[in-house]
Formats: sequence, structure tokens, C-alpha cells
Amino acid sequence: MAGHGAEEHPHGADRLCEAGDRVYSRAVRRGRVPRTDAERVPCLLELGLLHPDPDDMERLVPTSPQEVMTRLLRGVYDEVSESQRRVGSAVAAFEWYAGLGRQLNALAAPAEGSAIRVLDGLSRIQAAMDEATEACTTEVLTVQPGGIRREAELSEGLHRALALRGRGVRMRDLYTHVARHGQGLLNYLELMGDTVEARTLDEVIDRLILFDRTVAFIPANTDRTMALELRHPALVEYLVTVFERLWRLAIPLTAPLPDTGIEGISHREQSIAALLAEGHQDAVIAERLGISVRTCRAHIARLSETLGAASRTQLGVRIAQVGLNGQRPARPAAALTVPGQEAPTVR
Repeated sequence: MAGHGAEEHPHGADRLCEAGDRVYSRAVRRGRVPRTDAERVPCLLELGLLHPDPDDMERLVPTSPQEVMTRLLRGVYDEVSESQRRVGSAVAAFEWYAGLGRQLNALAAPAEGSAIRVLDGLSRIQAAMDEATEACTTEVLTVQPGGIRREAELSEGLHRALALRGRGVRMRDLYTHVARHGQGLLNYLELMGDTVEARTLDEVIDRLILFDRTVAFIPANTDRTMALELRHPALVEYLVTVFERLWRLAIPLTAPLPDTGIEGISHREQSIAALLAEGHQDAVIAERLGISVRTCRAHIARLSETLGAASRTQLGVRIAQVGLNGQRPARPAAALTVPGQEAPTVR
């Protein structure tokens, strides 16, 4: 919400103005307001009085003032001397809304606001993750899509991982096979010791983090600047089930990837062949396997050379013939000769 309106706002994020009063009061009366209504009153979003509607990201719904007050005061006790002024102004700002808070409670069921919460902005996501980390006592499950993890990505959440390790919390992480080649990940796992168990798959679902099987975090948009915090027991249990089924299919990071059974074809090329057989384009295959489009096309070229295919159509036929599409070979292995080999290659 940066821009012209935010630059002209007459005060900081620790108090409200008359314009903010009017927009928030209208949101309470109507249940929600268009996001554009809050463009010139950033204090409403900064204080958390309004947040995106999970059903319509272009609209904002009001938050209980008491809930916002609790969140603001949480950090005050850590920095009393610096925050005394903010406490006084925040209390003054919210006192008037105590009555409006009762109206808000009448509009929605008590548990509705806490079951699914939209976190708008990286700072809010990080704060919610830190809060969940502090409350976690037993187990963290994560799915980390993409390819080789950058050092910056691993360092970003390192303070949470170390805090969890210090309390004896066990962690299980799922990555793509490509992540095995990243030295940063290997260094991270060595640092964490037996606290973290990692496994890999050809491809995984989008990012998922589960704390103690009670709260989950998933992305809410493609650039991951918004996230959903899920506390509904049915939703969390569903995500735990998905994780556990993927975990059983995954291969421990310390174990080698299985042989494809076909001379000259790597495990990654077997995965690419299966996705090609499903009709996916190069860019989609690259994204799902966590590799670049250029690397994907280089593997496809090697597949074509190994299988003696002169075109994409012929490559699809050859993939089916040797069973790289996950199905039984279209004809007996003995009848198939891969160029450059004198004997059948399917073992």
C-alpha cells in the first residue's frame, strides 16, 4: 500500500486519525470494505485493524480491537523503556473502539477469525512464524519446493531452527532431489545434527510449515508476500496427512537415488521423461523439478540422443517403449535397441 497516499499520511503507525476512525467504523458496520477505502489511511493496516478477506483479497475485514491491542502489547514488555510512549498512545487509540468490538463479535462466529488468518507482508509473516516457533514444543514438518536452496534462504530461518533445536523439538524436512546438490543445505543439516531429518522427492507440493500439528503456514500468492495461517483442526490434519504420505514416498538424503534400470539414463532424466509423457511443457517440468529451463532442455536433448529420437513425437514413443512413462514397456525389452548399444538395456 505504498505510494502517494501513504506519503501524505499525517501521523505514524502508532495511532489513528479521523479518516481512519471513519473507515474502520464503516468496516465494522458493513462487515468488510474495499481495499481502496484504506489507501489513504495506512494506520489501519499497520495497526492490524483491517486485514485481507480470505475469500476476496480485494476487500478488507475488521479485526477485533482487543485482539490488536494484545498483539501490540506483546512486544512492549521486551522493550519497556523504548515502548512506554507507544503503549500510552495505542491504549488511547483503541479505548474508543471497545464498543465497536462488541458489534464485530456479533457479525462473526467467535472461532472464525482465528481458524484462517491472512498475513499480508513479509514482516507479518515473519512475526507469525516467530510466534509459532516460540510456542512449539514437539515437532515441525516442512515442505521446501524449488531447487538448490540459496544461503540467504537457509539463513533467514536459522534463528528459529536453532531455537527449536535448543528445546529438543524434532524437525522433518522434504526437498526436491535437486536440493541434494546444494552445499548450503548440507552445511545446514550438519549444523542441526540429528535434530533434523531430511528426505527428497522428484517433486513436492508448494511450501508448507506445520508446528506441533496444530498450526500450518502456506503461501497465499505466487510471490509469497502473503501467507495463510491455518489453525482449523480439519485443515491442519489434512495437511499432516499429505505430508506423511509424501514422507513415506521420499528417499532419505543420506541414501543414494535408485538406479533407473536403463543404461545411460539418470534418475532426473527418468523424472523428466515421465512428465514429458504427461504432455507438460519444458517450463512446467523445470518448475516442478526445481531446475532451470535451460538445464531441463539439456536433459531432454540427452534423452533424445540416448533413445535415438529425432523429434519430440518420436521421443514420446521411445519413452513409452522403454517404460520411462511409469507404465510397462509398450513392447518386450528384447525388441528394443537403443542406438549405440548391442544388447537390450532394460534391467
